[in-house]
This record gives sequence, C-alpha cells and structure tokens, in this order.
Amino acid sequence: MDINLEYAAHQHAVMRADYATSNGERVAQLIQASSIANRISAFQRELGAAAACAWTMAQVSALGRA
Repeated sequence: MDINLEYAAHQHAVMRADYATSNGERVAQLIQASSIANRISAFQRELGAAAACAWTMAQVSALGRA
C-alpha cells in the first residue's frame, strides 16, 4: 500500500464532502473517506511495532538535520 497515496485520497474525499452540492453527495464522500481511513488504520495495525520504530527513526533523523 502506498500510504501517501491513501492519505491524499482520504483528504480529497473530505474536501469533496466539504464542497458537495447535496446532502447525498456529502454523505457518499464521507463514506468513501471513512473507508479509506479504515484501510489506512488496518495497514498501520498490521505493521505494528515496525511502523512505530520507522516513525521514531524518521523523527530522530529529521531532528539531527535541523
């Protein structure tokens, strides 16, 4: 899974919901955003501690460059 692509898709769905011209369209976009968020969440849970470790290393590395 390309997590950045999924995050972008989620944000686009949320933005489309904000600009929806009808309640039905708004609800459909929010359902899509929720579905994407659930996929992201499941992916992160599958990574477990490995994701936490990678995040920590990225943060430490970024701090070292500042």
